Amino acid sequence: MAEVIIAVDAMGGDNGPQAVVSGAVAALADTDISKILLVGRESDIRPILDVLNFDNSRIEIVNAEEVIGMEEVPTVAIKSKKDSSIVVGLRLVKEGRAAAFVSAGSTGAVLAGATTIVGRIKGIARPALGVVFPNTRGYTFLVDAGANVDAKPEYLLQFAQMGSVYMEAVLGIENPKVGLINVGAEREKGNALTKEAYDLLDASDLNFTGNVEGREIPLGAVDVAVCDAFVGNIILKYSEGFAKGILSMLKEELMADGVSKFGALLSKKAYGRLRKRFDYTEVGGAPFVGLNGLVVKAHGSSNSVAIMNAVKQCSKFIKSDVVGKIRLKINAIESKEGNEK
Repeated sequence: MAEVIIAVDAMGGDNGPQAVVSGAVAALADTDISKILLVGRESDIRPILDVLNFDNSRIEIVNAEEVIGMEEVPTVAIKSKKDSSIVVGLRLVKEGRAAAFVSAGSTGAVLAGATTIVGRIKGIARPALGVVFPNTRGYTFLVDAGANVDAKPEYLLQFAQMGSVYMEAVLGIENPKVGLINVGAEREKGNALTKEAYDLLDASDLNFTGNVEGREIPLGAVDVAVCDAFVGNIILKYSEGFAKGILSMLKEELMADGVSKFGALLSKKAYGRLRKRFDYTEVGGAPFVGLNGLVVKAHGSSNSVAIMNAVKQCSKFIKSDVVGKIRLKINAIESKEGNEK
């Protein structure tokens, strides 16, 4: 089997480099990842590595002296900070020295850099951020969750196509059900964007089931939920807050009195499993689909567990060849459209 080399932005996120380096090293424990390239200031990374136990042959530091802050303008920072951990990490993917890049840094900077450095798959208009949501039946892939606030109908069609490939390749779901997020189930509902997108999706070869309301996503109504990033990011952020809030309220009620506490003791394992299903650290990261290489965005507040899972997730993406399968899907569509003309 070919070597699996993953680059990790050691400086990214609220808890980098300590959590990032620790998480990356932990990911080596039970995976067949060949090597992890830690990208960032060696002077910051080396002291953390010195107190960890790991196989020296599977960790390498790629020095990058600059860091792109969350408050910086992404396009400006990517152009001006050529020696930043994000730019250097993306360049490793571009040059084929790494199969994937993971960063908990600025989403805008990662997207801007990925688009200009790694590049889009031929035929893809816009890369999109995809997020896996737990539901009562399994998982739903929400796309776009943060990359394209202003979208066109044809973008949504491609998001659906890429999301469908992702669910087939990574989660093994045959002929995934695709839904267009809207304010109502009826075909005529929505704004100009969703109405036009509906027609394109309906005419495609996707398993399009029509419009889907936000409340249906947690119930597993569709495998792929499609929208622009303005809607998708609101859903994402609300869901994160709702999960924390409902679990906090549940804990408060379980500790309210003696009887409840006894019940809580009996249901401790079930509560733990529920918390785990809602915990973003268990998912690890969200892939930017539509790029010529694998780029995964980890949560800005990722701890070492989240980073570990993001790196492990990359290994699964690479083995599933998500990038290659999206490329084949888009090429097949373009060829079909060309023949029809």
